[in-house]
Amino acid sequence: MDADPDLMRVQVWEDENWRLTTAVVGEAPGFSFLEPKRHIRYVHELDGEAAATFGPVLAESTAAIKEATGAELVYVYIFGGSFDHLHVHLAPQTADGPFNDCMLKGAIVEKVLDNGAVVQSSEDYPLLPDADLHAAAEAIRAARSR
Repeated sequence: MDADPDLMRVQVWEDENWRLTTAVVGEAPGFSFLEPKRHIRYVHELDGEAAATFGPVLAESTAAIKEATGAELVYVYIFGGSFDHLHVHLAPQTADGPFNDCMLKGAIVEKVLDNGAVVQSSEDYPLLPDADLHAAAEAIRAARSR
């Protein structure tokens, strides 16, 4: 079924809240889009049944894509601003595939922390002071506690 012929996608699944479409033009087979049927612009606007089913639908969709394409994993990208409707991009990744987990502007550099963990950052946007990041974490904790 042609879901969005102008966007070169076909619909592969739907329920009362969600639909899954797959690109028929692109860099890798199986690149798909999960989107709510009701007009929702951003993930923070999800509510009701769409919010309650988001996790299970996302898990089932990525599992189906992984199985169908033989991907090692499926990256989940959610970007706002380019469309006036929530689209969750599901990118199947193989060892030689075109997708990666980088989402920073600029050249990526890796830093090994004292505990051995590796952090990727951008040459253009260096790591922020710990105090700034802890303050943001506390603000989020307070917002979630309301």
